[in-house]
Amino acid sequence: MEFSSLKKYPRLKWLIPVLSAGMLTAFSLVPADDWQDKVTNALAIFGKRFPQEKVYLHFDKDFYASGETMWFKAYIMIQNQPSLTASNLYVELLDKDGNVVMKKRLPAAGAAAAGDFELPETLKTGQYQVRAYTAWMLNYDPEFLFYKNIEIFDPAKKNTLPSRDTAIARDFAVQFFPEGGNMLQNAPGVVAFKAIDQNGYPIAVAGTVQNSKKETVAEIKTVHDGMGSFELTPAAGESYKAIVRLATGQKKEIDLPAVQTQGAVLKVYNRGSRIFYQAALANPDDSTYYKMMVIAQVQNQMVYKAVLDASEGRISGFIPTQSLPSGIIQVTLFGDKGQPLSERLAFIRKNDQIDLSFMNAEISAEPRGKSSIELFAPDSVQTSMSIAITDADQVLKDPDEHNIISNMLLTSDLKGYIYNPAWYFKDTTREKLQALDLVMLTNGWRRFSWQKILNNDMPKIRFPYEQGMSLKGTAVTNTGRYPLVGGKVDFIFKQPLDSSTSFASVPTNDKGEFEVPNLQFMDTVLVFFQGNDKQKRWKDVQVTFEPHFFDKSPQVTLPYPMRVPEGLDNAAMTRFLNTASESNKVNRSMSNKTVYLKEVNIRDKKITPQQTTEQRYTSGMFSSGDGYTFDLTKETPYQTNVFQYLQSKVAGLNISGDLNNPSMSWRGSKPSLYLNEMPVDVSMLANVNINDIALVKVFRPPFMGGFGGGAGGAIAVYTKKGGDNKGDETIRGFERMKKAGYSLVKEFYSPDYAVKKEVHALPDKRLTLFWSPYITVDSITHASTIHFYNNDFSKHFRIVVEGITADGRVGRAEQVY
Repeated sequence: MEFSSLKKYPRLKWLIPVLSAGMLTAFSLVPADDWQDKVTNALAIFGKRFPQEKVYLHFDKDFYASGETMWFKAYIMIQNQPSLTASNLYVELLDKDGNVVMKKRLPAAGAAAAGDFELPETLKTGQYQVRAYTAWMLNYDPEFLFYKNIEIFDPAKKNTLPSRDTAIARDFAVQFFPEGGNMLQNAPGVVAFKAIDQNGYPIAVAGTVQNSKKETVAEIKTVHDGMGSFELTPAAGESYKAIVRLATGQKKEIDLPAVQTQGAVLKVYNRGSRIFYQAALANPDDSTYYKMMVIAQVQNQMVYKAVLDASEGRISGFIPTQSLPSGIIQVTLFGDKGQPLSERLAFIRKNDQIDLSFMNAEISAEPRGKSSIELFAPDSVQTSMSIAITDADQVLKDPDEHNIISNMLLTSDLKGYIYNPAWYFKDTTREKLQALDLVMLTNGWRRFSWQKILNNDMPKIRFPYEQGMSLKGTAVTNTGRYPLVGGKVDFIFKQPLDSSTSFASVPTNDKGEFEVPNLQFMDTVLVFFQGNDKQKRWKDVQVTFEPHFFDKSPQVTLPYPMRVPEGLDNAAMTRFLNTASESNKVNRSMSNKTVYLKEVNIRDKKITPQQTTEQRYTSGMFSSGDGYTFDLTKETPYQTNVFQYLQSKVAGLNISGDLNNPSMSWRGSKPSLYLNEMPVDVSMLANVNINDIALVKVFRPPFMGGFGGGAGGAIAVYTKKGGDNKGDETIRGFERMKKAGYSLVKEFYSPDYAVKKEVHALPDKRLTLFWSPYITVDSITHASTIHFYNNDFSKHFRIVVEGITADGRVGRAEQVY
């Protein structure tokens, strides 16, 4: 489902600054000064010119095995509203070293996009991260892109599961966060702390805080996920040290932040329906901090402003939250020169998410039995939702749970890693609310710097807001000496998928630059182009194209820790891998046209297209052997050379370093390299254009097909012959290039056992029984009925639905039957 328009669903009223009666009184008492206007205007300009976009991905599962398909639905928001103008979404699968292993460019519509990653059986197993973003999001801190840790297992090694003994920390660190940013002398305050192990995951600690006389002034004890707090009234001229210990006895001494002798700090007490704040001064007689201002903002929109006067005792107030939605509110204290003095985050927790529920469930645990369930969304507002139904006994949940609510309301607005954020939204008990406030105290908001925007140092827009795809470049004349001014570039676009043809002609500016905007095509298009000088001053016109950032694949710095998940049931994991292994066999049988009947095995085995390519290119010892085959005539690789293409695709083969001259090893030896079955060196293979390669064969060590013993295996590359170059046609006078478009998206296979088909004779080993990225509810009944068939063995089913409404609220429902 897509949101076609929001005219019927106006944006939430809270986006307009909220002014209560009390706040209006505060404004009327003190006229606005220039320094106040400078602060409020800077925030208004930033919020208007630089709206913050967010992406969240709903996956069908938390863990995968090689050979499976990873299904996902993306939700795109801007300023906490559906991002209806978003047109392009980028999704990448990164290995533990930050290499891009697979990637997709997907068309977005109605604030959503759907896609999948087909994980080949040859994929190296281990820890991965999925990264998703729009081009607009790249203008800001990359930590605010969407990331999710996902482990991919090897079904062939179901009896040798990865070790999960991570209980013993080799090292740990503790950070201390005084409320408001500083510890002020003689001002009672809260100091929060956060303890993490060497992998960045939370760990429990205990200890004491001592002054310079080694007197204990506070106790330290973890409350939840490595976090806790204590109260302290710093004395003038004193210094403080924390002595912290792990349960194993490991001990560290850590200096607390220095005590400040001047300044002001902000204290916040979250009452739920309203937030009480109070300013404290290091020196009550210091007139420098008598005039101050408090501003509260939500998603870069000001929702509260008040002027304080410490000389008159006006140092506190209430921020009403009745009309504000769930989410983070940022409260900042400013001095009378417009300088930020102190800051505090608080979380507004309300039951304002979508109320999703399941009704009238008729679940069959019989093999291939038909089930139905109704999804009920009582809200009258238009809703976009996705649903996943999986085997609850074999598809395990990640204990570090992230979902659409925790992401959109919490983690997408904070820098730093938060473990298991979904836990804070399971209910509104006092325990959860207190722990959530610790998250606010220990994780800073860093979407922008007050100092920068007050000095008009706004973000540099390197990536414009995209509307479809575009083709940019420059045309030059006279062998590149002059730009083609006042000329044009003519284009013919041919789409191999449907044999369609389209035309375009775009002018060049005074720098010879041109752009073909708003392109929409799937897979790959053949681009024929020709530069023209209207005045016929030049015979030769050279056209070069500006590479899109997605055409490159730089190594990514991963912002979040990556570790083998803890607390997984090994018995359930073994069952999962057994089933995944059997499912891979079924999939291979389907691709080979093999049909298994009850009593007789009928093998109508045809030569697959992959085998046809391999048989046409390979000969002698290269036509057999133990290894992997990659047919590049059936795909459009985005990588620049064969070494980047093979990264993480072959278990045991290590490729690292500069990919134009990589280091390679397999079982301690270097693999032999061949081009069209002739021995070559690394540089020669690295310089072969990936689009000219038809086939790659990777042989496990030892490879006996060539010279030198082959102790490290072999990589054999074959360049394309006639007929394997898609679109070999030429157009007279035009040059030609290939342009990658939107990735093709598979349709989820959901069998209908009420209909007799030959394929139903195969075993049914599906672990994801149903997946739909677009669920719609009836506008009258507010319900949607989902039908699905069981596999051959599942007895319990986990159903998860996530979605957003047209007015920006999020929701989730989960049930096991």
